[in-house]
Amino acid sequence: MKGRILRALSDAQGYVSGQELCEELQVSRTAVWKVINQLKEEGYVIESVPRKGYRILERPDVVTAEEVESRMQTAWAGRNVRFYAAVDSTNNEASRLAESGAPSGTLVLAEEQSRGKGRRGRTWVTPAGGAVMMSLIVRPELPPPRASMMTLVTGLAVASACREFCGVDARIKWPNDIVIDGRKICGILTEMSTEIDFIKYLVIGAGINTCVEQFPSELAQRAASLHEFMDRKPDRAGLIAACMQKFELFYRLFLERQDLSALRGDYNALLVGIGSPVRVLQPGGEYDGISEGINDAGELLVRRADGRQEAVYAGEVSVRGIYGYT
Repeated sequence: MKGRILRALSDAQGYVSGQELCEELQVSRTAVWKVINQLKEEGYVIESVPRKGYRILERPDVVTAEEVESRMQTAWAGRNVRFYAAVDSTNNEASRLAESGAPSGTLVLAEEQSRGKGRRGRTWVTPAGGAVMMSLIVRPELPPPRASMMTLVTGLAVASACREFCGVDARIKWPNDIVIDGRKICGILTEMSTEIDFIKYLVIGAGINTCVEQFPSELAQRAASLHEFMDRKPDRAGLIAACMQKFELFYRLFLERQDLSALRGDYNALLVGIGSPVRVLQPGGEYDGISEGINDAGELLVRRADGRQEAVYAGEVSVRGIYGYT
């Protein structure tokens, strides 16, 4: 009931009368009053006016299931939220839920994680309250080799949401980072469970630094938080909802063609380093070239000095700007 009352207050343009809430929820005024007081105890500032009702004036910076679901404007993505005060990794927890049959669109959130996951087995500890830590379960009808493109779909969704919701110049560093002014604010990791020829499920994790005050010394020069580029504290629940709304849109366009042809222009418009020198690092060696953006398969096109164009697949390589991280 708390979630439904919070949703009603969030959707309202003004006041919501206690009688309306009673009729909608089929409960007593006393029950509504108790929930309103509970929300106040959790940090919501709710104004109560006789003969008008209730309205929210301020919200706490929380990412509980009730708060995030009350902000969600999607049809399915992020509609089933699982919130945890602390987990080892949201990707791990999402995988456990997926194995238990959790539906596509289930979103796992945590305030704190002790073993966050990154590319190539990297781990890190994320402190409580400083970031958005989320993992989304999807069950696409898609050949396994195309799963890597889901990282790019998610990157475009997160960058677009940050730009529109937070008003920052968020851009994409291929294949899985979001940056502002050349400093990383978000990393994305896609993991999958497959049979021989089909995907059982994908878990797409994103960690967005919102208010991290201090980074380890080795990351301080190339990591950043959203609040450094804003004149207010980021609204984490609202940002999560914005990411899901963008993801749902881009995911539909991706599935229609099962490639990035419908998203390629938007992606390249936000991709850092197009037309600039890059260095491709791969197991067999490295080479330099000029970035020419992605193709329909999500591969990075790099023009080598001899004129050859290479299509770089994200799985086994890293790409760095020759003169810095981006």
